[in-house]
Amino acid sequence: MKNKDGLCGMVLERLRLLGGYAVEDTLRELSERYGIDSGEIVRLNSNENFFMPAERIRELLKEVAEECDLRVYPLEEEYQLKEMLADYVHLAADHIIVANGSDELIQQISWLFLENGEQALSVMPTFSMYRHSVCLSGAEYFEVPLMRDFSIDVDRILNVTTPRTKVLFLCSPNNPTANEFEPNAIRSLVEKFPGLIVIDEAYVEFAKRSMCSLLDEFDNVIILRTFSKAFGLAGVRLGYALASETLATEFSEKAQPPYPVGSIALKMGLKIMSNVGLVKDAVEQLKAERKTLVAKLNEIEGVKAFDSQTNFILFRTGTQSDRIYKELLSKGVWVKNLGQILCYSNCLRATVGKPQMNLRLLSALEGIRG
Repeated sequence: MKNKDGLCGMVLERLRLLGGYAVEDTLRELSERYGIDSGEIVRLNSNENFFMPAERIRELLKEVAEECDLRVYPLEEEYQLKEMLADYVHLAADHIIVANGSDELIQQISWLFLENGEQALSVMPTFSMYRHSVCLSGAEYFEVPLMRDFSIDVDRILNVTTPRTKVLFLCSPNNPTANEFEPNAIRSLVEKFPGLIVIDEAYVEFAKRSMCSLLDEFDNVIILRTFSKAFGLAGVRLGYALASETLATEFSEKAQPPYPVGSIALKMGLKIMSNVGLVKDAVEQLKAERKTLVAKLNEIEGVKAFDSQTNFILFRTGTQSDRIYKELLSKGVWVKNLGQILCYSNCLRATVGKPQMNLRLLSALEGIRG
């Protein structure tokens, strides 16, 4: 096979060194490995929202299928969705960028704002897509550890900032620590950081506050949102960003391709926004169950659950998390194995599921002895 000037080989080697986003095994693979029917496995590993009623979502999808003519490009749906989102976030529609999930926006921001030799910062631990997208763009990625209480070390971030540092990614509430960052800490960074600050609010509906008000004062802020969490549309891949009117307009017109989001995703977004009360009810149910689950986890000997402002809970155990993870899987409970998180060893992360799902987790943990 011809390889002109070794270009493909160079790119392949770069991709090998980069690695990828760690998508876990499939249900079929886990089913075969542990000898469990895939339908019996409780999925608590990916921060999905099971409080959104699946049957209602299917009904909305059927409506979308009836209304869509997939032979034509979406012409009006993107603008309609922006108008509905504008009411939801209390901003003008010109401040909104729509995309195929917030992950795509992270990639587009990295490609647009970073070049070879430049640098992006974030905290550690946090969502791994920041590192992946930054490195794929050819820039450097640098992490500043969070404090022991999971708060931001503002001074250290500013101290490591150099003229090459162009972007700062902050996930608030943060994945996997599940806490919101203090508004004053974020504001201090926005005021003093010389580049773009991306605030990822994927879990904001489960938290106490948003930082959208910063957009009224600063033009170096982009806020990311998603339909994958609170809105229960993880399988659709729909997200949006909030930015200054100028930045949002230029970004949409110059950084995105024509018709950047498909008709089905856009129409599902419109349907779910027309039923936003359903989302709010689901969020309130989840938050109540979250409080119960944190308390129940902390009643189990050897388990420490941290407070959460998301739809998942970070907890640590008194024995090896690798072992706990495998034993939970053998009992049909699938969580995320994190291991060491800052000074805390043997950490795992579990989605806040419906009560019966959480009961499976609690019963399985209680059955595992050190």
